[in-house]
Amino acid sequence: MTGTLTDTVLTALPGVTDWQLLPGGPQDILLVAGPPPAPRGTSAPGPDDARAVEDGDSAVLGTDPAALPAAMRHLDETALLTMARVLDRTRLFRDGGRPATDEILAALAVAPRHAWIVRRWLRTLTAENRLTRDPATGRHHSLDVPDRRDHARALRDLDAACRALGYPPAMTRFFRAAAERLPLLLQDRASLQEVLFPDGETGTAQGNYRDSAPSRWANHAAASLIAGQARHRPAGGPLRLLEAGAGVGGTTGTVLEALGDTPVDYLFTDVSPFFLRAARDTFGDRPGLRHALFDIQADPLTQGFEAGSLDVVLAANVLHNARHAGRCLAALRELLAPGGLLVMVESCQEHYQALTSMYLLMSPAPDEEGWFTDLREGQDRVFLTAEEWTRQLDAAGFDPLPVLPPDGHPLTAAAGQRVVAGRVRPHDGRPDPGRVRAALTDRLPPATRLPRVHAVDHIIRTTTPTGDPR
Repeated sequence: MTGTLTDTVLTALPGVTDWQLLPGGPQDILLVAGPPPAPRGTSAPGPDDARAVEDGDSAVLGTDPAALPAAMRHLDETALLTMARVLDRTRLFRDGGRPATDEILAALAVAPRHAWIVRRWLRTLTAENRLTRDPATGRHHSLDVPDRRDHARALRDLDAACRALGYPPAMTRFFRAAAERLPLLLQDRASLQEVLFPDGETGTAQGNYRDSAPSRWANHAAASLIAGQARHRPAGGPLRLLEAGAGVGGTTGTVLEALGDTPVDYLFTDVSPFFLRAARDTFGDRPGLRHALFDIQADPLTQGFEAGSLDVVLAANVLHNARHAGRCLAALRELLAPGGLLVMVESCQEHYQALTSMYLLMSPAPDEEGWFTDLREGQDRVFLTAEEWTRQLDAAGFDPLPVLPPDGHPLTAAAGQRVVAGRVRPHDGRPDPGRVRAALTDRLPPATRLPRVHAVDHIIRTTTPTGDPR
């Protein structure tokens, strides 16, 4: 269908001054923007932001923030040792070997969808001076291989580091099990889901998304912002809240607790029925709590949602999975009423431990033709920085709120888990998707499938860096 959407067809659409066409599998996506709004920048911290910081801090009382950087570094150091041990098993680096990336992937028999993880290993080990890459040839050499006993000792010592970070023992076992199975996981001969959800239990995942100190802080701060939105909403009717990609409900319980007896229409959603069943067991028949399937990659309006029908959208540790962050944010903004609030919890810096564990859950599906089509395209990365998320919110039509925890807070540098939020920005100059679709109908051949159209305030162009190992 993309072939029919030529520059001629897309030029001079009603109210459109800029556009971007995104291939979207069975249906393309068209982002359209009109005259940009006046620059406003990130909102200044207000009472609700200060209260959110206080609530986050209260949630981690008893945790020594000074111990967190060393504990996180131990997890990362263990991951670096694990990467090097797995790479050494190929024997390609021995006796002065200088393998290319493709040779390493072949020797490890990496499933194509996980190849990006190994490429990330190579860049990470090079940045940490554990590996050398020849810029002229792209070949790698001089791998610093840890002694087997040192690696085993680092795995044993994970207990203390995990305790310092607030992880339960189940997370320590998960990290160790993932390291032991890593070659099989990369080959898709074993599933990380089986390690993370043993016998269908969600306790290990809850340890990551609910119990760790960084997650407790972020969840309570996010819940505080949502409670603030409830306090400021007009009288009458429940707070209408959609939680997208709720997963094991690591944030849900904290939000429900913060809302107290506030009347709510709380829609707990995920792309997997497994999590909906688990949520029913966990939260029971909490008044106002409903459950439904929801896919952030698809248009919400085609999934039974109505434009302007929500007061809050909560997305904890999920929107980094969006194949195009700007498209996803614009679609979620369309669901929010004027002044509505989007609250995200996101990892905004990379931790090496994820490269030997959780990243395996973030690879594209085996039958997925493409991957990220936004600013991450071609970069072998998943997470956006806090600054990138703020820019994406602004472009999608939100007034970004201050990112929490703020710069200088003890948890900011140590954990990388941030609360990123934005409020729907009024902007009369945004194109009307309905008028755009009507204009396309007049210009395209009969029976042509129209793209999904989302209006944004700015178009963020994709730039692909060069020089990455391939």
